[in-house]
Amino acid sequence: MKTTARSLANQNRLFGMSFASVYPLYIAKVEKKGRTKAEVDAAIRWLTGYTARGLGAQISKKKTFQEFFDSAPKINPARDRITGLICGVRVEEIDDPLMQNIRYLDKLIDEIAKGRAMEKILRAPA
Repeated sequence: MKTTARSLANQNRLFGMSFASVYPLYIAKVEKKGRTKAEVDAAIRWLTGYTARGLGAQISKKKTFQEFFDSAPKINPARDRITGLICGVRVEEIDDPLMQNIRYLDKLIDEIAKGRAMEKILRAPA
């Protein structure tokens, strides 16, 4: 992914954004399509290793995306199975690990909203 001054500024702004401020937007996006908060939470927990209680604590503490992913108990090693475009960029080609994790999360939320089965979203072995 090509890095420009503008993309770096946007990246830094995103890293400092509160995860808690974006979380309700994730919920609203999937609920509009008939999916649930529980599915969003399952995807976030699958990606990050947070328990339900740990996820709630991160949200209530208003952690930034940087802090949220830095504090994640265990980033799922199967996340590299998440492929495709998000915001016009292939998630598997993103160089910055934090940006890639954020975009992996965005991709999971998109897949929930599109009605994909949770087993496929969570990359369950066949």
